[in-house]
Amino acid sequence: MNGAALMALYPVLDALPASLRAKVVEQAQLMTVPAGTVLFDERQPCQGFPFILDGGIRVLKPAANGRELPLYRVLPGESCIITSSCLLGHADYNARGVTESETTLVLLPRALFDNLLAQPAFRDFVFHLFSERIADLMQLIEEVAFQKLDQRLAGLLLGKGKLLHATHQQLADELGSVREMVSRLLKGFAEQGLVRLGREQVEILDPAGLRRIAG
Repeated sequence: MNGAALMALYPVLDALPASLRAKVVEQAQLMTVPAGTVLFDERQPCQGFPFILDGGIRVLKPAANGRELPLYRVLPGESCIITSSCLLGHADYNARGVTESETTLVLLPRALFDNLLAQPAFRDFVFHLFSERIADLMQLIEEVAFQKLDQRLAGLLLGKGKLLHATHQQLADELGSVREMVSRLLKGFAEQGLVRLGREQVEILDPAGLRRIAG
């Protein structure tokens, strides 16, 4: 495997001793998978530590009724804290990871991940990821627990630009809700003149009004 792209996106690897960098290039598994691939799922053992080179992974918590709660996304230059926690705790996955688009990644074997943790630079990299993601997850918990769905939907729309290309189902997936409820709220927003609905798109007409709803 050519390690140039990997080192460019994850400069922490460049801080490793030369012998360990060589092991990463030699032992890490390069793979490209299509959009919609389930990379890991609940109660599955963790096979290694992923470095994303291209594409992205959506990490979510599935419910028994088929609904899904999005937790976070993993993009190039980032990694997955649920995978890290499974490796550190020798536990199975408790969430699902699905590729958003065609995704190229490098999978670091568990044994090599354990070796790299002995290096202060790599250990700091892993725990820095934890601190960032935990802050994101705390915000998500606050939104789900304390904000109404109309507030969350308004906030989501405001973060997507003036013209959003997405289906009602995609918006519902991001909010951890169901399409029917999101469609009903969007229709209400349209009747208030806040948005204009089209085929798989939402145009924001009154961002100030949406901000009032978002609180």
